[in-house]
Amino acid sequence: MPNTYIDTNKLPRTKVSGAGEFTEILNNALCGAKNVVGTLRWLGNGDHYDASSDAKTHQLIYLMEGEGTMTLNAKDHKVGKGAGIYLGPSESARIAQAGGGTLKLFHLVVPSQRS
Repeated sequence: MPNTYIDTNKLPRTKVSGAGEFTEILNNALCGAKNVVGTLRWLGNGDHYDASSDAKTHQLIYLMEGEGTMTLNAKDHKVGKGAGIYLGPSESARIAQAGGGTLKLFHLVVPSQRS
């Protein structure tokens, strides 16, 4: 399969009230990724994102820019650029923007290989 160039700056963003904006940058339509979805998400002042895995997926969330708070198991953790979190099947977390700038996240969802 040939390499696929994806200009993420030209992809349309979808606004979600209270949860910022997002765009899918990795999926079947863009590059043939049949079971994997990669998303960029931007959280502004007061925004948060509630991430949760179902029983069949694994997720990785990586903070690319900004400062925020990740809530895991009812405990808040202050985080900044370079922080990340892995969510196994049926796990969840909340990521909230903090500080003065936008929080930019990369979010990857991969199906479990177990049946």
